Amino acid sequence: MENKAKITLYGLSMSTCTQRVIAALTEKGLSFKLVSIDFAGGEHKSKNYLEEKNPFGVIPVLIDENGFKVYESRAICRYLETQYKGKGAELIPTKDAKAQGLFEQAASTEISYFDPYASGIVFERVFKKMKGQGEADETKVAEYKKQLNTNLDVYEKILSKQPYLAGETFTLADLFHLPYGAWLVKLGEGNLFESRPHVKQWWDKITARVSWKTVQAME
Repeated sequence: MENKAKITLYGLSMSTCTQRVIAALTEKGLSFKLVSIDFAGGEHKSKNYLEEKNPFGVIPVLIDENGFKVYESRAICRYLETQYKGKGAELIPTKDAKAQGLFEQAASTEISYFDPYASGIVFERVFKKMKGQGEADETKVAEYKKQLNTNLDVYEKILSKQPYLAGETFTLADLFHLPYGAWLVKLGEGNLFESRPHVKQWWDKITARVSWKTVQAME
């Protein structure tokens, strides 16, 4: 994106949480500057980072053109949708309370029934070793997969009645699945999506969006 952009995102293009925000920024049609954080050098745990960026020492962090700072990827995405309502795609429906309620329900579904298990598998298979915490615990991986399979059976029922998790249109609730879902596919677990026709149709649609293609091109 343009370096002269006023929106600054601190993170890493390969980070799942940073990717979530990049996808949202792209959906909103917002130009931004990505400032890479030196993870290997421990920049995210430095006194300056903890005081000025994120007290928990993680990424991403977004600083808007008005100087407002916000961290936590899902919070950043929600902020962008509210702050830039009317630009790009509408990612949180606001036409009525029912539509918003269904969105919140779908967003809660992702964080409760998808993320803990998908991120658990990815941590064991990828990030655990990167962090020097040893090899994957395949017993844990099997438990995560079993629960994710059970939950995706419910997704299949939901998506047999509607194209997206919150209803008829793509929202942040769908977008939030992209980074860890993509990792599952990379790890050879694509059958989690492929074996369920309506889940597959949904997954194919959301991964084909320009916003996700943009994220992939930055990796």
